[in-house]
Amino acid sequence: MHEHSAHADQVYASAQSAAASSAVVASWRRCMTMHRLAPEEKRLPVRLTEQEFRAAREQSERLVAEAADELDRLFLTIGKAGCCLLLTDREGIALERRGTSGDDKDFRDLGLWTGTVWTEASIGTNGIGTALADERAVAIIRDQHFFSSNIDLSCTTAPIRDHRGRLAGALDVSTCREDMTEVTLAILSQTVREAAARIEVNLFRSAFAGARFVMVPTETGATSALLAVDRNDIVLGATRAARLALRLDDQCIAAGIPAADALQENRAGSSADLREAERAALLRALSRANGNVSQAAVALGMSRATLHRKMNKFGLH
Repeated sequence: MHEHSAHADQVYASAQSAAASSAVVASWRRCMTMHRLAPEEKRLPVRLTEQEFRAAREQSERLVAEAADELDRLFLTIGKAGCCLLLTDREGIALERRGTSGDDKDFRDLGLWTGTVWTEASIGTNGIGTALADERAVAIIRDQHFFSSNIDLSCTTAPIRDHRGRLAGALDVSTCREDMTEVTLAILSQTVREAAARIEVNLFRSAFAGARFVMVPTETGATSALLAVDRNDIVLGATRAARLALRLDDQCIAAGIPAADALQENRAGSSADLREAERAALLRALSRANGNVSQAAVALGMSRATLHRKMNKFGLH
C-alpha cells in the first residue's frame, strides 16, 4: 500500500514539474488534465457490452483476419514466458487475445481481456493507450503506468497502420513478471514492432490484391516500405513507411503518379520511355515463347519479319 502511495506522489510531482518532459510524464499530464484521472484511484479498463464488442470486431474484420497468423506465431515464441498478447483497434478496444491458461486469471484481473478498452482515458498511461495517443511504439515498465494498481505490469506496444498509412490498431505484449528487465523488454519491443510491420504488410497486400508490389529503399531498410503498382506502372497505394520515404500523400497517389517518378528513377524523356516500353514488350514475348521468334510474333500480332526488324533495332538477337 505504501508503494502505491509513493507512486501516486511521484506521478503528481512529475506531472506538475515544469522541468520534466519525457514521453511518460507527458502521458501522465494528459491523464490528469485531459482525462481527469487520479493516480491513486484503483480501477479496471472500461469493458464493452457483448453487442458493442461484436460491432467493434466487425468494423475491424480485416485487421483481425490479417493479424491472426502473426498473433499465433508471436505467441509460440513468447507465450510460455508469462506474456499476454492483445490486438486492439484504433480505439484501444482489445479484439483478440493470446495467453496461457495458467496466467489467465492474473491477466483477467488486470483487465487484459477481449472487450476491454485500453486507452489513456480508460486506464491511464499504458502501452496500448500511449502508443495510440503518440502514434509510435512504446514500452511502459511497471511504475511508468499512471495508476498505482498497474505498477506490477510491464508492456510493449507497436501501432498498426492500414493500407493508407492511417492508424488501424495496436499490437501489445504485457507481462507481470518481476524479473522483467529493460534489456529483455527491449528485445520484446523489437519483436513486437516487427510483428506489427508484418501485419501492416498483410493489410496492404490484401487491400491491393492483384497489384505488383515494389519495395522502396529506406535509410532503415524497412521491409514494410511498399508501393502497390498497376500494369501501367501507376502507383495505386503506398504504406506509411513508403509514404514517408518518398513524400507521398493521398492526393499525390490519387492523381496517378508513375512508380518511376515516385522512385525518382532517371528518365531521358517520353520518347525514351516509349522505346524502353517497346523493348520490354518484345523481351516478355520472347521469354514467354522460350526464344521462339515465330511464336512471339504471333503473340504480338505481327509478322516474323517485322519482329526480326524490331529485334535488330533493339539489339535482341
